[in-house]
Amino acid sequence: MIVDDNKMARMAMKQLVSQVKDIVLIGECDNAMDAYNVVNKEAIDLLLLDIEMPGMTGLELTKNLGNKSPLIIFTTAKKEYAAEAFELNVVDYLVKPVSPGRFLQAIERVREVMESKVQDIKVEEKEFVFVRDNGILKRVDINDILYLEAMGDYVKVHTVQKFHIVHSTLKNIEEKLSSARFMRVHRSYIVSLNKIDFIEEGVINIGKNSIPVADAYRGTLNQQLNLL
Repeated sequence: MIVDDNKMARMAMKQLVSQVKDIVLIGECDNAMDAYNVVNKEAIDLLLLDIEMPGMTGLELTKNLGNKSPLIIFTTAKKEYAAEAFELNVVDYLVKPVSPGRFLQAIERVREVMESKVQDIKVEEKEFVFVRDNGILKRVDINDILYLEAMGDYVKVHTVQKFHIVHSTLKNIEEKLSSARFMRVHRSYIVSLNKIDFIEEGVINIGKNSIPVADAYRGTLNQQLNLL
């Protein structure tokens, strides 16, 4: 669905959408409040959302939708909202006028996110997990995982060789990992206990990576480390 108070901008966006065969435009709104009501009634996968609109802005709409929010691509004439927009975990941020090439790039990002949404991280009590990487389920050895980092609706799995992005919550993954090998040390981090090199002043060091330890987890961490 396209949400923009400017009629010409909506027409330009509809033209871009019409050129991508697997996108179905279900409607358009000229204000955020109408869009809010539609999203709460209809199953919408993607909003092409303007930011500066009378009444409720696109940023405010995104915050108010919360867990009900579909994927969002912001479309705006101004660049200065980009930092705040990406803090809301939107898929992309397009500055008007939007070129066909840049629009297709944003749509490809949407496809990647939607593919990752249908997969779940599968953890065996053995020595490996499977994560989706560019549409392919890849095996990752448990022993290669250094730590996991929360990034909004995603988790970055840092391994010895590279990192993988998984569409999941850190809590969901924590429940599936062995508590003997992995531990939550911060609301945004889980570490592999056998990969810790040293801890100094409340910071875990794994190779060149520094991970903060929250006070709430410090006592449990000391127990897990079996301090002498």
